[in-house]
Amino acid sequence: MMNFELNENQQMIAKMIQDFGAKEITPFRKEWDDNQHFPLDLFKKLGELGLMGVLVPASYGGSGFGYFEYVTAIAELTKLDPSVGLSMAAHNSLCTGHIMMFGNEEQKQKYLPKLATCEFLGAWGLTEPNTGSDAGNMRTVAIEDGDHYVLNGAKNFITHGVSGDVAVVIARTGKVGDSHGMTAFVVERGTPGFKGGRKEDKLGMRASETAEMIFEDCRIHKSQILGEVGDGFIQSMKILDGGRISIAALSLGIAEGALEESIKYAKEREQFNQPISKFQAISFKLADMATQVEAARLLTFKAADLKNRGEKVTLASAKAKYYASEVSVSVANEAVQIFGGYGFTKDYPVEKYYRDAKLCTIGEGTSEIQKLVISREILK
Repeated sequence: MMNFELNENQQMIAKMIQDFGAKEITPFRKEWDDNQHFPLDLFKKLGELGLMGVLVPASYGGSGFGYFEYVTAIAELTKLDPSVGLSMAAHNSLCTGHIMMFGNEEQKQKYLPKLATCEFLGAWGLTEPNTGSDAGNMRTVAIEDGDHYVLNGAKNFITHGVSGDVAVVIARTGKVGDSHGMTAFVVERGTPGFKGGRKEDKLGMRASETAEMIFEDCRIHKSQILGEVGDGFIQSMKILDGGRISIAALSLGIAEGALEESIKYAKEREQFNQPISKFQAISFKLADMATQVEAARLLTFKAADLKNRGEKVTLASAKAKYYASEVSVSVANEAVQIFGGYGFTKDYPVEKYYRDAKLCTIGEGTSEIQKLVISREILK
């Protein structure tokens, strides 16, 4: 049975993030957004709080929590600044999660403690300039050469592509289009032939770094392979199954934040000598928004519950990610409408939620890809 009350850990995490964020995030979010500044020092502080290794077992220096706590942490950070929620989620779910799930004992001992404290910031490279949804056709290749593989190619739209200290990179080791022709490597910043490229200038999520990673005759020792040669793509699909829960949580945080701001504003803002919340046009909008947010929350925690129990989450995480991301866009859109002209200014946070929300329908599998996954699963 799912318990819908926040457990003690979740309450503690939410309170900790709210207190921390009031000092360390809220005062700076406009400046970070305006300047596309990636606040690396902030993530070091989140590392000290245990938020950069939420799911990492305590034996590797992590917090050792489950997915309920993880979803709560992402949603609470996202209410403060979705960019911060996004970077925290990508570090935890993708890079750290991949090493945790598929690394051998030596690799886990080497990387997990440093990732969990954010001594190392993590990146994860699957997407390429010409292969977004069509990841199977990637062009980045790794050619075997004695005890090493030599990597050539480029990844783009990579969270922490420039600032990441360690990246999990998927490269082709077999034929184009062969789902068993790709391999995952751990590549450390400073490895000759590995560098960050162009940083994207984005509509939203502007304080989360999105950039290219470039590989030019980059030699990687075979000890840096995660799992078996040829398993990289299959591993990635499993990582994305769990990662989609984090994007659902991110979407949920945006939608909750936009709803809370809208309720507060509707009670305070007066037109025709009464608060606008008294008008059915506004109150019914809020009713729709609240219902959508609740449905998104339930789908997200259902997927988290399955993940906690070690069950298959492909269908549940795709549904949660698809629905919650579309809800975040629609709720943020209505929030701007409720704020009217003020919603279109940078003086209120709903304008930023509106811009940030759109990424949720694109990253870690577009809404169209989620529908593909859902339809395949239900038609099996």
